[in-house]
Amino acid sequence: MKQTTIGHETPQVTARDKVMGVALYGGDLKMPGMLHLKVLRSPHAHARIVHIDTAAARALPGVHLVLTGEDTPERLSGVMHKQHRVLATGKVRFIGEEVVAVAAVDEDTAKDALDLIRVEYEELPAVLNPAHALLQGTIEVHQGTGNIAHEYDICKGDVDKAFETAVAVYEATYETHSQYPGYLEPMATVAWVGSNDRLNVWTPTQMPFLQRMRFAEALDRPVSSIRVIQATTGGGFGGKTVEECNSLICAWVATKTRRPVRFLNSRLDDFQGARASVPERIWLKMGVDAHGVIVAKDVRIIAECGAYAGLAPEVLQVSVMRSDNMHHTLKNVRSHATLVYTNCPPRGAFRGFGGTQMTFCVSSHLSVLADRIGMDPIDLHTLNAVRSGDVTVHGFQVGSSGLTECLAQVRKEMDWDEKRRRSKGTGSKRRGIGVGAAIHVSGNRAMGNWDGSTVVLKMSPDGRVMLFTGEADIGQGANTMLAQICAHELSIPISHVTVMALDTDSSPYGLGSVASRVTVTAGPAAIKASKEVLGKLLALAAIKLGVPEAKLQFENGEIFGESSGTSESGLVRVSYGDLARLHIYRHGGEGLQVTATYDPPTVLANSEQYGNVAPAYSFAAQGVEVEVDVETGRVSIVDTYISDDCGKALNPLAVHGQSCGAVTQGIGWTLYEHLHYQDCQLMNGNFADYTMPTADSIPTIRSGIIESIDPNGPYGAKGASETSIVPGAGAIANAVFDAIGVRINALPITPEKILAGLAELKKLEVSETESEHAGV
Repeated sequence: MKQTTIGHETPQVTARDKVMGVALYGGDLKMPGMLHLKVLRSPHAHARIVHIDTAAARALPGVHLVLTGEDTPERLSGVMHKQHRVLATGKVRFIGEEVVAVAAVDEDTAKDALDLIRVEYEELPAVLNPAHALLQGTIEVHQGTGNIAHEYDICKGDVDKAFETAVAVYEATYETHSQYPGYLEPMATVAWVGSNDRLNVWTPTQMPFLQRMRFAEALDRPVSSIRVIQATTGGGFGGKTVEECNSLICAWVATKTRRPVRFLNSRLDDFQGARASVPERIWLKMGVDAHGVIVAKDVRIIAECGAYAGLAPEVLQVSVMRSDNMHHTLKNVRSHATLVYTNCPPRGAFRGFGGTQMTFCVSSHLSVLADRIGMDPIDLHTLNAVRSGDVTVHGFQVGSSGLTECLAQVRKEMDWDEKRRRSKGTGSKRRGIGVGAAIHVSGNRAMGNWDGSTVVLKMSPDGRVMLFTGEADIGQGANTMLAQICAHELSIPISHVTVMALDTDSSPYGLGSVASRVTVTAGPAAIKASKEVLGKLLALAAIKLGVPEAKLQFENGEIFGESSGTSESGLVRVSYGDLARLHIYRHGGEGLQVTATYDPPTVLANSEQYGNVAPAYSFAAQGVEVEVDVETGRVSIVDTYISDDCGKALNPLAVHGQSCGAVTQGIGWTLYEHLHYQDCQLMNGNFADYTMPTADSIPTIRSGIIESIDPNGPYGAKGASETSIVPGAGAIANAVFDAIGVRINALPITPEKILAGLAELKKLEVSETESEHAGV
């Protein structure tokens, strides 16, 4: 086809349905006889369940079923640690844990029934925070654990000897906090038992096949008896992986009522039930030599997973070691990390998946070290930046790296050198500029020894294509990317490709949308499948047209060639539709369908966390200019520019849109968003009190793309935009310091912390002045 969408701005193939209100979200589906589900949540952070009286609730007209933990399967489920029953049994471990489920004819009746349930608890001491969790004699959240969920201990090279060669060494402790996913659509699931006693679950999920495995494990039933259908998903950001309990409880209740059941989270339900990001306390020590080369890095982390481990151990693993791979110069690194249980709500996956926490510290650190040796921070980042072809300290084989180009783009677009030289101002408002850099994976071989993807293509008798995949589109544009690839390879309009709704009964197996993996795994599978379809078409066309296959051409849904050896020489052609019909209606014919799988040449990391775990690695750099009001402490972002190395940008429109969204989440985490807990009680579980960034607090976000062209990605593409959430916090903290000389190491950067820092700075200046006078 003369025109292709690859590399061109392309509207999402799902956009029209969403804009027109046709797309069906979890809260939209209604079925005959459908019941409505609500859950009673624990009011205590830690308590034994002594007795539950549900008699009054069961007697309420319109109530069909009331279930407690004792009614659920005894089999425990979980990601790394098997800790969960469907509903709490024996004791509750956090405020908001699901204790009783009620199914009724409508939501109001279900809510009324919750008010009639009486639960007798015996309160236990609560584990309030990580420091408390590790004190000798503290009660255990899970018996026999010592409140430790997981530990990492990694050492490469000779760290102590390397520090001796450094001319500048800096160490500091940082605090990062939890961030709520903040998706527009709260969790909403509809489940029903259909023919052959099969459980059907219709839910917005990032990982339908892994959800199916989780249901099989938790509900103690064969995986083949469960069907998961992905509803249109209104944002995921990690919060709609295999950790949330909305879909699990709904699935279980449906098996007991034998009627369709819908469970729609209120926003408070979602705040209490969603897995927010993992908070971490990080001590970091780094050293550089006289030229700015990073010679050593030492890390200690205490992280909190809350009441259950979930995916938090995997998140912590990323914090521990991924940022090390951003620097080709780093050969000596030592890391120790401990993940602890508390009686706060469980933490888990979030966009950036542990990269944001550590990169905040590293970017802050490198800015300090650059100042100490009289070097520009961008120059220090660039000197140490990993290059294409490098093998990192943890065994990452970097096929492409545009990190130096990202830094150069930020330098130019932010007018970095000029703004670094200018006066910060002497009035109440001071301006400063900062930079941060980041690495992220594109795919990650961590779930068993497979990180592959399968695509099935079916060509209809009219020449149009249906594409089946097990990878979820959660708003990021996965379906558009696959449609673009198929259309490009077959030389047909993108409108002639339909990516089918993800259904575990009909879709090929896939791990889902995590670790920025869909483009680099499903993309090559789609190319392979498309080429196989084209091969079948060409072979059949050669017979039909009497033209050797090698001399055939194809464009815009037709195959054509020069006919020779007949009385009517000239151009002959046949449409894909005619060939698809001929593929069926002939002796031994069949529908035109192919299946193609791609599993990248990566490895599972060994016990020392060494190995090339991803087929590609993405990079980003961000520059931020802030204005700080020294009278109020308010930080305003004046300008920001994000440069995203995504390999080949298959759809620049989608890359820019997703990058800007990621930057916005990074700004929210750094300046505004903060889940406030008082004695493990969430105090701001609604959008009125949980301060997410709004349009008036976000500047025009400018973004650029670096096309480093990865050797393993489809057409050189790799994961895009998730990396863009990672560098923001460090860039903002560095800009604040540049403006007012106060370094904030505990997020979020609030006006109170700014004013306290300025007060301490003033005390220090007064003390230094007094010392000078005393010496005169």
